[in-house]
Amino acid sequence: MKRIAFVFSTAPHGSASGREGLDALLATSALTEALGVFFISDGVFQLLAGQKPDSVLARDYIATFKLFDLYDIDQCWICAASLRERGLENVNFVVDARRLNP
Repeated sequence: MKRIAFVFSTAPHGSASGREGLDALLATSALTEALGVFFISDGVFQLLAGQKPDSVLARDYIATFKLFDLYDIDQCWICAASLRERGLENVNFVVDARRLNP
């Protein structure tokens, strides 16, 4: 069985890559359970709760990350070094991602 990894490395709302990546991830989850999701670099901002994308005229897709359980996506990691670099070590995220040290 092949495994597929999705890597989120850009901040949300600056481009469509986060939203499109999430759409692709959810669609792929219907085809396989061998999925891994990684949030690195500015991609850690994708999981921040309490974002207000309407203030920059962007669509609020961040809440869709909460559907991971519904789609049986449970292999989710977030880069601990990226969190430290951005001062986000003690922040709540919209999904329960395991911290991964490089």
